[in-house]
Amino acid sequence: MSRERTAGALRLVLAAVLFLCVMLAGCSGDGKKNARESGASGRSESSSNAAADSAASGGSEPAGRPSGGRLSQAAGNPQAAPGQLTAGEWRDVERWDDWQKLLGSREGANNRQWWEYYRFDRLVVKAEAGGQPIADADVIVKDADGRVVWRTKTDMDGYAYAYARMFERDDPGAYMPEADGSQDTRRPSGREQQEEGFSRVRPGYDVEVRAGGETKTFSHVPIPRDEPLVVAFGQRPEPSDAVDLMFVVDTTGSMQDEIDFLREELKDVITRARQGGGQLDIEVSVNFYRDRYDDYVIKPYPFTADIDEAVSRIAAERAEGGGDYPEAVEQALTNAVSGHEWRRSARTRLLFLVGDAPPRNEPQIVEELHEATLEAAKLGIRIVPVASSGVDVNTEYLMRFLAAATGGTYVFLTDHSGIGNDHMEAAVGEFEVRPLNDLLVEIIRRFAGLPETNG
Repeated sequence: MSRERTAGALRLVLAAVLFLCVMLAGCSGDGKKNARESGASGRSESSSNAAADSAASGGSEPAGRPSGGRLSQAAGNPQAAPGQLTAGEWRDVERWDDWQKLLGSREGANNRQWWEYYRFDRLVVKAEAGGQPIADADVIVKDADGRVVWRTKTDMDGYAYAYARMFERDDPGAYMPEADGSQDTRRPSGREQQEEGFSRVRPGYDVEVRAGGETKTFSHVPIPRDEPLVVAFGQRPEPSDAVDLMFVVDTTGSMQDEIDFLREELKDVITRARQGGGQLDIEVSVNFYRDRYDDYVIKPYPFTADIDEAVSRIAAERAEGGGDYPEAVEQALTNAVSGHEWRRSARTRLLFLVGDAPPRNEPQIVEELHEATLEAAKLGIRIVPVASSGVDVNTEYLMRFLAAATGGTYVFLTDHSGIGNDHMEAAVGEFEVRPLNDLLVEIIRRFAGLPETNG
């Protein structure tokens, strides 16, 4: 690929990143959603620790977010510049013990039931050859009847995260953490007795791992499994140069000033984009979504390496609509995963889901979320939610479910910038606060297997 095309592709990446930052700034100050804060119960202070047991809300819905906060300082501010918003990151697949404790808390149990992501029985697969990781290897998990229960792909470090029975309700008597976070010491008896993560009736799963024309098969693999399943191949296929990046952005509310801001400040983004990047073949898709009854629900655009085309789309977009809290997240995800030409061979595929509101909790919508999760995992698309100030507790859990299921990571804005409304404290452990644009560029580089930068 020519140097000019590489530079253009990287300019497009950074343009999308800056657009993401300023869109989030506007979401933080979006007045049309303030009504949802009235009467919402907040997360207790102890919930900021991933292992804490947070109090659940008194109603049928999981807990919401606290009311109040500051007005946005970004919208319409001609002095605004990239690098002002601050954010943190937490990757649950790498903090699994904390994640299991959080899922076992009352808050976690409520949200597992609410979104019907019932179980996170996990198998970690590591594909390698000669001690070197294999990227984009296919991992297929089948039950005792030969039905595929999960498909996914390895990342640049050779790791894949597969799950069994994620959307199944808990079996009567089967072990799951108690709602208050304490350990359930009961043991099922008879034919359903559990041994090392699987039952005698359900003696594990068959796992196939495919890479470079080779297939390795393992039988009776317990899920969950404490240790990674290391799969060694004779040869290591060379990683693809392709990197697919998609930004799926909620455009409800008063966002026009931010779109104008992006167009005017694009020169700064291009300057940063010219620095480094290697010879990767980067393509970007920018997509917008709102909600039912708006002038559009989703506005998708195909992948492109043409920065001028992407900028024109951003410049032409107007942010308006909405009216109530939930948005059409499920339709946006379905279109993002199944309605675009993600490249079959790629070193990474990242879907940045930018928003501050959940979808509606209706049976067909929850089912659509499950289908989008399964398809994203199958295609090797890592979902990276980016949570703005409007995110409540059950929205945070849904975002983290999506990230954990697909091997992605969770990004959330913080109050350190002084921009936007107060941001709900995420239920995570200690994390580093960074400028949002730097953090997103670092995530892209990390998942693409590029070395870290100095900012």
